Amino acid sequence: EVQLVESGGGLVQAEGSLRLSCQASGFTADGYAIGWFRQAPGKEREGISCIRVHDGSTYYADSMEGRFTISRDSATNTVYLQMNRVRPEDTAVYYCAADMYGAQGYRCSVYELQYQQWGRGTEVTVSS
Repeated sequence: EVQLVESGGGLVQAEGSLRLSCQASGFTADGYAIGWFRQAPGKEREGISCIRVHDGSTYYADSMEGRFTISRDSATNTVYLQMNRVRPEDTAVYYCAADMYGAQGYRCSVYELQYQQWGRGTEVTVSS
């Protein structure tokens, strides 16, 4: 059974940094991609970034590149989201998700309907 568990959320001051982790388990092959998404209070969920596990290639949503960095540790099946220079508007629940077909196509996607498995989320609050 595929499972995704996020951790690393919490309270952080504006301009600070935070690293979120997504521990993946239950995968039998590496042909998948992991995406990070977030949902702020009263807003729709939005995609941040994704990474293909087999080759480490990444993609960022237009507004997310620069302050966010996605990476993976293949030895521990963990995907990270490094958040730098955070802003109050980054306050949200952050989710990781798995696209089981993520190795197909020319890049991974931050379109949430591409993703089949979701974690429960970790909450990030940025104070001003």
